[in-house]
Amino acid sequence: MPELPEVETVRKTLKNLVLNKKIQDTKVFWPKIIKAPVDVEQFIDALKGETIVDVGRRGKFLILYTDQFALVSHLRMEGKYGLYPMEEPFDKHTHVIFHFTDGTELRYRDVRKFGTMHLYKKGEEFLKPPLIELGPEPFSEEFTKEYLAERLARTNRKIKTALLDQKLFVGLGNIYVDEALFRAGIHPERLASTLSEDEIIVLHREIVATLSEAVKKGGSTIRSYINSQGEIGMFQLELYAYGRKGEACKRCGTPLEKTTVGGRGTHFCPNCQKK
Repeated sequence: MPELPEVETVRKTLKNLVLNKKIQDTKVFWPKIIKAPVDVEQFIDALKGETIVDVGRRGKFLILYTDQFALVSHLRMEGKYGLYPMEEPFDKHTHVIFHFTDGTELRYRDVRKFGTMHLYKKGEEFLKPPLIELGPEPFSEEFTKEYLAERLARTNRKIKTALLDQKLFVGLGNIYVDEALFRAGIHPERLASTLSEDEIIVLHREIVATLSEAVKKGGSTIRSYINSQGEIGMFQLELYAYGRKGEACKRCGTPLEKTTVGGRGTHFCPNCQKK
């Protein structure tokens, strides 16, 4: 699933592609993707004649802003956007098409059909699900060392499970939790409430640094992630832990191990991240 760096890269490229384009019509071939409004025809009618004025992001969600509305889009596992000429054929995995007045169209393609779209009046998007349920952004002033310490002290969950909780703060998924914990020298199965003040300071620093570096590199290309201009991210070349089971640790040379934490495959170094 694309994480914050991948979604931020899609946001930037998508903004370059669709800014100031006017929607002539919208076609929805898989109605279950549209979560709000419940009536798909209402979704289609609301967007008719609207112009895309900005593309934002909140956590792992894209937000396409038009004159009057905010379209909150979650890519989930396989969702992708692409801009095409109207005459170019599309396949069975293309489920939503936004036709623009200039002869191009924005297509949403999703092999697994797990993606979601919520359409709200501007200003309402942060007051309703799914965005109202999210914690602070990792680059925000709200996400401080003190905030992280206070929240981790209140949970008995393992640190990896806690960091995956988007209500704690947004943006970290399986890849970047493994990376941040490796860089902080913290075992993924440590109870979150047992971390010392010094460990939390280091963890906070590495969370922000890991995500910042991944954003600069365009994210990680794991399995099928690709941005809306067909470009791949390059941060996978920088990974210390994720996907490197059996390979030598880049710090100490010890073979990396893989376990399962909270149902998620988890990579770590048994020497650098002692339990």
